[in-house]
Amino acid sequence: MASALEKADSGSFHRRSDDEKVKADALEYAPLDGIADPDAGLSEEERAAHDRTLLWKLDLKLIPWLSFLYLISFLDRTNIGNAKIDGLQEDLGMTNGQYNATLSIFFISYSVFEPLTNVLLKKLRPSIFLPLIMLMWGICMTTMGLVHNFSGLMAARWWLGVAEAGLFPGVNYYLSCWYKRSEFGIRAAIFFSAAAIAGSFGGLLAAAIAQMDGIGGKPGWAWIFILEGLATILVGVVSYWMVHDFPDEAKFLSPDDRARVIRRLRADQQSSAEHESFKMTYFWSSVKDWKTWAFAVIYMGCDGSLYAFSLFLPTIINQLGYKSTTANLLSVPPYVAAAIMTVFIGWLADRTRQRGLCNIGVSFLGIAGFSMLLGSSKPGVQYAGTFLGAIGIYPCIANTISWASNNVEGVYKRGVTLGFVIGWGNLNGVVASNIYRGKDKPKFTLGHAVVLAYLATFLLGGSIVTRVMLAWENKKRQRGDRDAWIEGKGQQEIEMLGDRRPDFIYTL
Repeated sequence: MASALEKADSGSFHRRSDDEKVKADALEYAPLDGIADPDAGLSEEERAAHDRTLLWKLDLKLIPWLSFLYLISFLDRTNIGNAKIDGLQEDLGMTNGQYNATLSIFFISYSVFEPLTNVLLKKLRPSIFLPLIMLMWGICMTTMGLVHNFSGLMAARWWLGVAEAGLFPGVNYYLSCWYKRSEFGIRAAIFFSAAAIAGSFGGLLAAAIAQMDGIGGKPGWAWIFILEGLATILVGVVSYWMVHDFPDEAKFLSPDDRARVIRRLRADQQSSAEHESFKMTYFWSSVKDWKTWAFAVIYMGCDGSLYAFSLFLPTIINQLGYKSTTANLLSVPPYVAAAIMTVFIGWLADRTRQRGLCNIGVSFLGIAGFSMLLGSSKPGVQYAGTFLGAIGIYPCIANTISWASNNVEGVYKRGVTLGFVIGWGNLNGVVASNIYRGKDKPKFTLGHAVVLAYLATFLLGGSIVTRVMLAWENKKRQRGDRDAWIEGKGQQEIEMLGDRRPDFIYTL
């Protein structure tokens, strides 16, 4: 979209009137790098019809398969919780501390490598990078079913974290390069709802696979890892043909559609679909931006809670008095509720552009749920608390990523920022892995209390502070207080400022 600031003849900048902005919107349809506007001469209604057709094509080509990949990813990292209640810990002779260590080591390697992965994604292309890491983590998953001791499981979990590190930040960054900010939230929510579906599907799948106990001399929990690992390898191979590259190179789009995608992103003050060479300037720009760390704090609040919930839900339900298979099956309904709520909040946040308020409202549900788990000893009340906990955590993951993505512009800066935000959030999986201790059963007071503190302090508190600061900065930009940032700069230099452009208004 044309800048909200125009350079006057004197070389200074002035704030445009609404009429001037309407006229400037016509620049959206200017030729792109010598490519003529494919919709030249069409009415606004006809242009809108082309946009709807294009969005439908993108949704069908991108969202289903990427969501399926994340379902597999989340299933592979959390099925150890299902394996535990089927005898993993006893068969390998592990103490409670050693089991928690196998959870923690995944998050350490996962978090360390996440900030680097989006740069690799951009350089290697999605159609190469994503299938490659899937093959790697599929092999790691399979070997988890072949280990005989604590050391073997630790090694497999470490490399699983390394291999999986590129998927979640990579796909969120990738999708942000296709859609406008007002369209991204619902797609990110549908993509992330696969995690909730994985939770429900994982319980059903684990209950079924565990019946293979004794086949080939392997216990049921080992078959959970082996079969799911082999399935991941197969999907990774197929993904080479199913994952598409960025808009300027995507082969499933015609030249006209590629021009439309790039034009739509430019109209939304984005340049993410276009080529940009990596420079360390973009890395440091992200590191020095307060928004990177503000969103990292918010994300740790929901992500730390997410992993505590997903890794230990079967155990929590098991401690309510249900057997292992029943506990796995009873873990399904809370995840179904979480998936529905995640998609709804994604739609609502896109519609209202109030991502911060959505985070704030949903966090109260999670706080209520864990308060019930902490304060009641009645199985019915505690099970109801798992529902509120699920719907109070899962929607905030996708919404926070969308919120961060909406407010960071620049191809590599956005990729680095999402890597930092998601990496820091996942590092808190180390905490989540160690708060539900065996000696605390059946109430798990420490675990529930820590998750409650995460939700109240980091998710709720962080969302409130960040929203206030973004609103404060928007008011400064709208008053013209930031116009000095672009004095003396040409149009290309102004565009390179990304979200530091004075006309870039933050999403609240």
